[in-house]
Amino acid sequence: MMEMQPTTPPKTVAILGPGGVGGLVGALAARAGHRVVFLASPSTAEALRADGVGVTSTMFGDFTVPVEADTVLREPVDLCVVAVKHTALPAALDRVPAELVSDGLVLPLLNGVEHVDALRQVFGPASVAAGVIRVESTRTAPGRIMHGSPFARVDLASRTAPPARVDSATAILRGAGLTTRTLDDEQAMLWDKLTVLAPFALLTTRYGTPIGEVRTAHRDELVELVTEVAAVGRASGGTVTPEAALSFSEGFPPEARSSMQRDAEAGRPIELDAIGGAVLRAAQSHGVPAPATARLVAHLA
Repeated sequence: MMEMQPTTPPKTVAILGPGGVGGLVGALAARAGHRVVFLASPSTAEALRADGVGVTSTMFGDFTVPVEADTVLREPVDLCVVAVKHTALPAALDRVPAELVSDGLVLPLLNGVEHVDALRQVFGPASVAAGVIRVESTRTAPGRIMHGSPFARVDLASRTAPPARVDSATAILRGAGLTTRTLDDEQAMLWDKLTVLAPFALLTTRYGTPIGEVRTAHRDELVELVTEVAAVGRASGGTVTPEAALSFSEGFPPEARSSMQRDAEAGRPIELDAIGGAVLRAAQSHGVPAPATARLVAHLA
């Protein structure tokens, strides 16, 4: 496959977390001509250095790119994409010295809403933007990524980072082939994704079934939860109405499974607190009843 050429001068990009999301974003950036350094455990870093990152995708094609990999960041970068699970975030941040991103941008592509302020405490407000990604992408082995969705969309927003840094990150991602937008309201952006994600993740994990079966066998609970989370989201600055949230849930392919469900089935820690816990904390803060969310979080805990 012909190598893509960057639409901006080549930059240095660090990827913290070479899983489904980080692996895809990093591989696309490398294919576009940017220098990409993956930050991972010693064994994963060794595998990435030896074999590169291979992507299987109907949208982007099948390709393998050589990349650099290390256990810690050792030089300044223009962009650091944070793509680890919430459960691994505190330990993973030890791989990124704050002074090495002080002139660049840290862009988390994580589920939830509370991590952005936490990252600003570590790296400084000027170095952090909020980001959300909509994609179905899975790591099948170290450095092997299966991208299954016919889309890969990234939104960025920041109330603290200089616009030039956000624009530079947007150009890198867009030039790599990702559909990328810069939005004005980061709180609305984060909550609009969580409003759609939380019912999908909680219910597919609770029942161990794809969303299509949830829609038929547990429809009343789905409607209750979607309505409840949408109310919390709107109270928190989101824009998604209950009707729109239900429409999103109806639009998922019937065979779709959430990453939380896949983690639970594999025996890995699940992002329950970052997703369900965040909804409950916001509900309490704004005085919005959330009994359905509370039931599901209690069961999954």
